[in-house]
Amino acid sequence: MSLDQPSQKPHDRLAAALAEDLDATNELIRARMASENAPRIPEVTAHLVEAGGKRLRPLLTLASARMMGYEESHHVHLAATVEFIHTATLLHDDVVDESRQRRGKPTANLLWDNKSSVLVGDYLFARAFQLMVECGSLRILDILSNASATIAEGEVLQLSAASNLATDEAVYLRVVRGKTAALFSAATEVGGVIAGAPEVEIDALRTYGDALGIAFQIVDDLLDYEGDTKATGKNVGDDFRERKLTLPVIKAIAAADADERAFWSRTIEKGRQEEGDLDHALTLLDRHGTLDATRAAALGWIAEAKEALAALDSADPAFREMLADLADYVVERVS
Repeated sequence: MSLDQPSQKPHDRLAAALAEDLDATNELIRARMASENAPRIPEVTAHLVEAGGKRLRPLLTLASARMMGYEESHHVHLAATVEFIHTATLLHDDVVDESRQRRGKPTANLLWDNKSSVLVGDYLFARAFQLMVECGSLRILDILSNASATIAEGEVLQLSAASNLATDEAVYLRVVRGKTAALFSAATEVGGVIAGAPEVEIDALRTYGDALGIAFQIVDDLLDYEGDTKATGKNVGDDFRERKLTLPVIKAIAAADADERAFWSRTIEKGRQEEGDLDHALTLLDRHGTLDATRAAALGWIAEAKEALAALDSADPAFREMLADLADYVVERVS
C-alpha cells in the first residue's frame, strides 16, 4: 500500500516509513526481555508486548530522531527504552486497577498473578535503564528517568484523586501529564536530543509530545462514555463502574445542582452503584454538554501540538506532516 493512500492510518504510515528502524526496535525488545534464570519474565512480557499494540510511543522517538536528521542507530535503543517503560507501567496499572482485559485480551495479572505482573514490570524498568545508559548521554538519562518518576507520581496522585469529588480540572491535568503525557513528551524530546537538534526545536518536540499525550488521554476518557466496545476493547462506562473521575464527569460535577452532586457522591465517592446509574450518568453528561466540552478540550490540545510542529524549521517535511496527521487522528475518532 502506498504511503500517500488516504485509507492508511497515520500511525501505519509512520510505521511503514520507519519499517527498518521499527524492525530493529522490535528485535532489540525481544532480545532484552529474555531471561535465562526466570522464564516467566519473557512469558509475561511477550503476552503484553506482542498483544497488538501500535508501538505509538517508540514510533514517536524514531520519527522525531529521523525527522531531525539523525542517521545513526542509538534512537533504536531509546525507542525500546520507551516501550519497556510503557509496558512496565501497564503491568503495574492492571494490578492497581484490578483489570481483567487489555486490548481485548486477558491481562497478565489475570493469566498469571499480581506478584508476577509487578515483578516483571520491575524487571522491564531495570532493562529500560540499562538501555538508556548504553546511549552514553546523561541528558537522555535525565529526561527518561524524570519521566519514569513523573509517571509514578501521576499514578499515586490518581489514587487519591480518582474518586474524590473535590478533584478539579487542574488536578486532572496533573494526573494526565503524569500517567500519560510524560512518556509522550520524553519520547519526542529524546529523539531531538539524540539528533543534536537546536534547543528551540527540542523544546518544540517536547511540547508536541506533551500536548499529544494530554489529548490522547482525554480522548480515551471520552471514548469510555461514547466509544465502540469492539474498537476500544473496553466496555462503555468502565471508568464510571471503576469510580474514576475523568474529565467528562469532573465537568458535570462542576455544573451539578444539589441532587446531581448527591448522585455523583453516592456512585463515585461512596461506590454505591445501582442498576440504571450509568444511564443516569450519561443523561447528566448530556444535560450539561460535558462530552462536547471534553471533545473541545482535546481539540485544543491537538491545535497546540500542531503549532509546536510548525516551529520545527529544520525538520524533514514528510515526517512533520505525518506527525501532524497523527495528531489529527488522535481526535478524529471523537470529532
